[in-house]
Amino acid sequence: MVLDGAAEAGVHSAKDLPGKMTSGLAIGAVPRRADPRDVWIGPGSSIGEIPQGARVGTASLRRRAQLLALRPDLRMVELRGNVDTRLRKLEAGEADGLVLAAAGLERLGRTDVISFFFDERQLTPAAGQGCLVVQTRAGREELVAGIGDEGSMTRLLAERAAVVGLDADCSSPVGIHARHEAGSLTIEGFAGRSDGSVWVRDRIEGDPARPESLGQELARRMISAGAAEAMAGSTLSG
Repeated sequence: MVLDGAAEAGVHSAKDLPGKMTSGLAIGAVPRRADPRDVWIGPGSSIGEIPQGARVGTASLRRRAQLLALRPDLRMVELRGNVDTRLRKLEAGEADGLVLAAAGLERLGRTDVISFFFDERQLTPAAGQGCLVVQTRAGREELVAGIGDEGSMTRLLAERAAVVGLDADCSSPVGIHARHEAGSLTIEGFAGRSDGSVWVRDRIEGDPARPESLGQELARRMISAGAAEAMAGSTLSG
């Protein structure tokens, strides 16, 4: 609708926006980012306190790969549906715990169910998690510039560049998270097999004025370290 002029702008979850933008479209603005972290809903107040062998409800290869890399004793259960559906399935005993995005729970007013927040360096969020994107036609970005947050835009551009550089997408077992630290932009990256057996982690920091270059450099480093091989063959069953 935006491309054909039926609408001036469209709003999307950044996490679900393809890394390679459709020709003629642009990211016009990124409002202030919500909490990008993943959270645990279930028994335990840290990842070390999750019960041995607990069944974890998730349909995300990214979460699965990182959780099994940290806790190979955990058992992954494919659990799909919106937040309320997943919470009902948890209550019905289909899993012992859930991993969800903090931002989604905040928007629904359900932060009361959170047991603890994962550190971004422990369970690296998906690129764009917690961000909304206001998309416009290329050259019309000024229409929505007033609702954007510069820092959130910078972080998103870095994360998206890293995902494109890794030849990944929103379903890949890849986590990329950028944050501002003491005048620098730091980007954390994770790529691994969905069974947690092989993974690559890296971290880069540099000038926040060149977020896309930093994201591309992180991707190059991770590929050199074996990220593509680590991701190969990842599925929900293994």
